[in-house]
Amino acid sequence: MTPIPQGRNRRAALVRAMCALVVAATGLAGCAEDPDEGTNGVGRLSAEKIQSRTRAAAQSATAVRLHGSVVSSGRTYTLDMQLKPDGATGSVTAQGATFQLLRVGEQLYLKADAEFWGHGDGQDGGRADAAAAGKLDGKYVKVPQGDPSYQKFSGFTDKDVLLDGLLTLHGTLETDGHHEQAGVRTIRITGDKGSGGTLDVSLEGKPYPLRLVRAGGAGTLRFSAWGQDFPVKKPSKDETVDYGKQLPTS
Repeated sequence: MTPIPQGRNRRAALVRAMCALVVAATGLAGCAEDPDEGTNGVGRLSAEKIQSRTRAAAQSATAVRLHGSVVSSGRTYTLDMQLKPDGATGSVTAQGATFQLLRVGEQLYLKADAEFWGHGDGQDGGRADAAAAGKLDGKYVKVPQGDPSYQKFSGFTDKDVLLDGLLTLHGTLETDGHHEQAGVRTIRITGDKGSGGTLDVSLEGKPYPLRLVRAGGAGTLRFSAWGQDFPVKKPSKDETVDYGKQLPTS
């Protein structure tokens, strides 16, 4: 005799067994399985309520990892960031240049190779001469809060600001069926039938967002490791360069 599966599949297996008994006893075609059976129930809600629930779940989470692409002001950024309220760590790639970001409390550090510092990031004309670039190679550079780079890059490390800006669909909200992301069942909601973005929300556990396709082709992001803590610590003095009030430019 085949054992009944345990966990979230147990109830679904029982439903299938009951349907089989109905078919055998009555000759009916069978009964449809409820796709929301054994889930957290958000699949039965309106699209507006699903969006509200997933935003609340994301905001209350202690940590998250996000990776994918974001298009902003005509530039594409590839992100792989771990975020929590008091810190963040990860990498950003823009226009062929990759750099590391580390935030510990309010202090932001940027780590890149000499080529990055020698040619700037291609966005604000930032440059360092060859000697300065060599000194910065592979070092954590403290980004002064008054430097324009702080405002530009700190947004990639601020969990609440980043998620609040991302997890918004535009236009009329609708549900778009049941799907799956990385083996997890999801309910999909869309804005203006997809032109305003799509969001897959977990039907298992808390209704965390798992995949976002931004409106207007502005990138696709995946979210994982919700609530899984990770270490962030201030780099040692020999790993750090402090330029004071402004990063080196020429």
